[in-house]
Amino acid sequence: MCQLLGMNCNTPTDVTFSFTGFSQRAGHTGDHSDGWGIAFFEDRGVRLFVDPLRAADSPIAALIRNYPIRSCNVIAHIRKATQGAVGLQNCHPFVRELWGRYWVFAHNGDLKDFRPRLHSHFRPVGHTDSEHAFCWIMQELAKAHAGVPSIAELTLTLRALAAQIAPHGTFNFLLSNGQALWAHASTQLYYIERRHPFSEAHLADEDLRVDFAAQTRPTDRVAVIVTAPLTLNETWHAFETRSLKVFVDGALQPY
Repeated sequence: MCQLLGMNCNTPTDVTFSFTGFSQRAGHTGDHSDGWGIAFFEDRGVRLFVDPLRAADSPIAALIRNYPIRSCNVIAHIRKATQGAVGLQNCHPFVRELWGRYWVFAHNGDLKDFRPRLHSHFRPVGHTDSEHAFCWIMQELAKAHAGVPSIAELTLTLRALAAQIAPHGTFNFLLSNGQALWAHASTQLYYIERRHPFSEAHLADEDLRVDFAAQTRPTDRVAVIVTAPLTLNETWHAFETRSLKVFVDGALQPY
């Protein structure tokens, strides 16, 4: 199946270190070679890069590995196709607008017999189960809330919606509206919160180290969520099965 990478911070931060290791799983240390994508929130805007080539040798992925785009919320995806052909329209992340904000979604898994009717203007462009599920989530959020709800209210609604989808298969996903990052684990997902005192980290998929203490301030907080741990020398925390967590300003929230 696919793999996910998300980052949530309290100050704009680049994801080049994490993405360098993550992208190796798309052709070198893993076989997730059916396309990739990454989305960066910048204020109310989104920079979206998608490519049907494998990320390990995509020229666009090389740009991301070397160009430090700074963001407080990032979602990346490397694809191993289960539903939908290999093609640009089926590359994650997917983007939709709701309540005057962009929403970004990426999914790892395979959903069977989940094609609910879509009533509103949220419609899939490609042919994946993932995009259909995303459109349904957006539709149901719009139905459940007349206006922009709080992050706590959104979390309750998303938890209920994820519980309806999860019985149909594997449903690991990342979702963000630029204010928070939601992560749902159906099978496998890990997270880490980096904060002062920062230390050195060593990638698992590439012989690369970074000393975060030399690149950060004491007030910085960074949360990273990924399908499988990215580093060898840090403690990653596994999600509980069928759990939804939300991260704001680089920290896991209690609701």
